[in-house]
Amino acid sequence: MSIGLPAHLRQRSVSRAFARTANTVAAVCISVTLAGVLSIFAGDPSLSLWPAAAALVPMLVTVWLVNRYRTTFFTAAHIVIGGLAIYWFSLTVISQINPFGDVGHFLLDLPRVALMLIGGAGLTMVAGIAWCTVGLIVAEAAVSLAAWQLLGVLLIDPAVLAAYSIVVVVLVTMRFSQRGVRRVQSRLHRAARDDEMATLRYGIEATSAAVMHDTVLGHLAAIANAPFGALSTPLQEQIVRDLEVLVGEEWLSESATNGEDSARADWQSSELLAVITEVRQEGLEVEVTGDLTSLSLLDGRGASALAPAVRQCLVNVIKHSGVMQAEVAIFASPTEVSVLVVDAGKGFDEAETGDDRLGLKHSVRRRIELVEGTVQVWSTPGRGTSVMIRVPAGAQKLSAAGSGVP
Repeated sequence: MSIGLPAHLRQRSVSRAFARTANTVAAVCISVTLAGVLSIFAGDPSLSLWPAAAALVPMLVTVWLVNRYRTTFFTAAHIVIGGLAIYWFSLTVISQINPFGDVGHFLLDLPRVALMLIGGAGLTMVAGIAWCTVGLIVAEAAVSLAAWQLLGVLLIDPAVLAAYSIVVVVLVTMRFSQRGVRRVQSRLHRAARDDEMATLRYGIEATSAAVMHDTVLGHLAAIANAPFGALSTPLQEQIVRDLEVLVGEEWLSESATNGEDSARADWQSSELLAVITEVRQEGLEVEVTGDLTSLSLLDGRGASALAPAVRQCLVNVIKHSGVMQAEVAIFASPTEVSVLVVDAGKGFDEAETGDDRLGLKHSVRRRIELVEGTVQVWSTPGRGTSVMIRVPAGAQKLSAAGSGVP
């Protein structure tokens, strides 16, 4: 159930689901008890069972409050009020039902189970078991006190202890099953990252094939068809220009625009190149790949948010990865620009990072979310980190691209 959830939400989501289930079962137990008391009273109106029915109403209210707000205050209030309600309920049932047989035991068991189940409100295994234990002790004490006053015996039912044992086993199983989920989730994240990388590489390879066809193969065909002797000066100049594009850092960008100078100017004047240059001066080796002309699809807000977000990712590589190499891959779809920052460092578990680690939360996630973008992080301890940043393309840029306006 929790494999597909992010690491920082997995435990809280599973705990919340179990708590809601436990509270629902508790409400059902109390409702069934109330229905049983009313049915017995309907069969024999001479029995004074209305105080027992009234005692169950506050328990239903506190169960609803715990299920809605799930705080320590309401949980403690439920146990205190529930203990008093069970004590009053037990006094009434034991005094009115004679002989006190299986029906009476059944009516007393359900409220005790309901009070014990409040342990599901704990966020952790230890807290859950602690609340269950407190609820069980209070419930058993309330029933035993009432039974001792009226019958001179203690009524401790094995069925309630069995229900407590089942809840404890479930809580322990949930806790230890998270270890296996974490291993599976790290593999899923790695597979998703590999799929993203494969998609980027496919686009790069497709573009490089087009570049090879338009330059190298075209020049070879021109040379083969040229007259014997020295090549013409225009052909030599064209070959030299294309070779400069191929061996330069932005060869994919230049080939994708078929030699247009505007795309190169966009990259050279971009804020993203400026921040990459800054971190290179700090000693980080940054390899830039992909379609650099994709940045021309961004509007001012998108470009202004993307550059500092990428810079923070690269700064994190310097500070926390343990390596001084990173790759920045840039690509675009018709609706968004994607930047993938990859390092092969020691990685981390995002759920275990401290509150003081604000870089990823504020400088990356929040900044990108403000421009309606998304951020995905894949990191496995010992296997590196990948951060995928997606920023929507500007509407004006898209309309211009669709209409053929340069």
